[in-house]
Formats: sequence, structure tokens, C-alpha cells
Amino acid sequence: MPGAHALPTGPPLSALERLRCQHCQTRTNLTGIASGPAGYELRTFECPRCDRVQRTLVVSDPMSGDVTGWLGGELKPPE
Repeated sequence: MPGAHALPTGPPLSALERLRCQHCQTRTNLTGIASGPAGYELRTFECPRCDRVQRTLVVSDPMSGDVTGWLGGELKPPE
């Protein structure tokens, strides 16, 4: 698959990073990461219980590109 990345070999994703299956609500397993639109990656999750596949776009680097626009915005600490 062109543009696909190897799965991370570091610590496993936490329960918060693993999606719940839309069908049976079981925590899914990350099975693939591919390039998406600029600044995003397409992650593929599979359910170990019902074998359904779910794909979602996630920000590839949250500290770069347009996703950090709010950092330079009007968000200020209270006076």
C-alpha cells in the first residue's frame, strides 16, 4: 500500500486512543496507518469481537500546520 506507515512498535495505544466498535462497543485494535490529506493520517481499526473495520482521520502532528491556529488567536490567560 503506497504511503502506508509501519505500525508503531512502542507502547500499545491507551484505552483512550483505541476507538470503540460502532457495532458492539468493544475496544478496537489499530491495524494500519496510511497517509491522508495534508497534515492528517488515515488510521484503520479492527474489532476483535465482530471483525468490523473502522477508518478515521487523525491529525498526524498536532503541533504543526493549520491545527495550531488557535495558539496565535485570542485565547489569553485571565487578567
